[in-house]
Amino acid sequence: MFHKRKSQHAAASGQVNLTEGSIAKGIISFALPMMLGQLLQQFYNMADAWVIGNFADNDAFAAVSSGGSLTFLIIGFFNGVATGGSVIISRYFGAKDKENVTRAIHTNFLFGILASILSTIVGLFLSPHILVWMKTPENVMPDSLTYFRFYFGGVSTVILYNICMSIMRALGDSLHPLYYLLFSSIVNVVLDLLFVAGFGWGVGGAAFATVIAQGLSVLLCLIRMCRLQDYTRLDFRKLRFHPDIMAEVIRQGLPTGVQNAVISVGNLVVQTNINSFGAFAMSGHGAYSKIEGFVFLPITCMSMSLPTFISQNLGAKQYKRAKRGAAFGILLSMIFAELVGALFYVGAPYALRIFVDTPEAISYGTIHARVVGPFFCLLAFSHCAAGVMRGCGKAIVPMITMLSFWCGVRIIYVTLALKVFPVFQTISWAYPLTWSLSSIVFAVFLFRSDWTHYYEKRQTR
Repeated sequence: MFHKRKSQHAAASGQVNLTEGSIAKGIISFALPMMLGQLLQQFYNMADAWVIGNFADNDAFAAVSSGGSLTFLIIGFFNGVATGGSVIISRYFGAKDKENVTRAIHTNFLFGILASILSTIVGLFLSPHILVWMKTPENVMPDSLTYFRFYFGGVSTVILYNICMSIMRALGDSLHPLYYLLFSSIVNVVLDLLFVAGFGWGVGGAAFATVIAQGLSVLLCLIRMCRLQDYTRLDFRKLRFHPDIMAEVIRQGLPTGVQNAVISVGNLVVQTNINSFGAFAMSGHGAYSKIEGFVFLPITCMSMSLPTFISQNLGAKQYKRAKRGAAFGILLSMIFAELVGALFYVGAPYALRIFVDTPEAISYGTIHARVVGPFFCLLAFSHCAAGVMRGCGKAIVPMITMLSFWCGVRIIYVTLALKVFPVFQTISWAYPLTWSLSSIVFAVFLFRSDWTHYYEKRQTR
């Protein structure tokens, strides 16, 4: 009877216990709602781009589509640190340590509030200067400034949304985030059409629609988290920094935050070189980026699922299960990524027409897609291996690896290679090159180190 009530409670809360049962079924049942959620998110990102592409001009589309690296630079750091909180919550949850689960949830959420405030201040102050440094064309600059002022004015909704998602997923609940994302996606599309197509507010309207939709998602998450009846419930009266928990969050999350921020700098350098080829290159590459979001779904979802699976099982001392789950997740992600990459290679010219209708822009996007598409399996391996490392507490490994190759080597390569081969394809080859190098390093760490006992060894030291 006790086990029956326990399973009924888990089902009602939407939480999946990843330490028991079939490995494949557990990972897939946890990852599938995340994949559907990411699919919805890509659809409403695509709706943003479609509305702007069809109801504004090419300069407006270029302004929005080229801004991904800048937004990720600001919020990526804080979201990376929050990843550390997710790993800590998962480990305590797997070990059934109720007191520390509660402490970790409230510490992580309070960090999210402070991160929201800092992101707003930093984003509003730095974005105009970064746009100038990125050599944003003069005809695109006004729309870019308008978009980022609206976006960073409401960036707290984005940060808190990701914090709430990370807490819920750390507890094995990937289902309710899907419901909330479905609701916000519908709201975002409706407001896009109203603000941009109806009111003619342009890029500012698109950013405003995103902020409102994300804000409603946060509200739904908070209602859900505050209504839970067990030790996983969010209680605002318990919000405080627990020094030992926060030290663990920083130890696990700071490397990922630094990694996200510095890689964004590398991507900003790449985007700067793309900008030098003109507005058509910007919009063509931006259209590719929108399609890329769909292509990367298997990679994104598995790399987000593995840290929770690994951390819960290591917390429960299920070492062999953690290794088998890592192998299954990595292999499945690589297979799906390569299949989708092959389809993208063939269908890129047609898919890009959803967003841009000028032959010049389509040509740039197709060039990039056909250079990187055959190498998506390497990207999948790198992301999923990094997820495994974070799940076992070795966040420093992916940080050093990705900073070295996805930032350092990428910047050096683009800077030097364009002087010798000043064509757009040269920029595109930066990605397969750096994915290959990071994959080699991750393979060495996965196959030649005892990563399953890393956390315990560090605790004994």
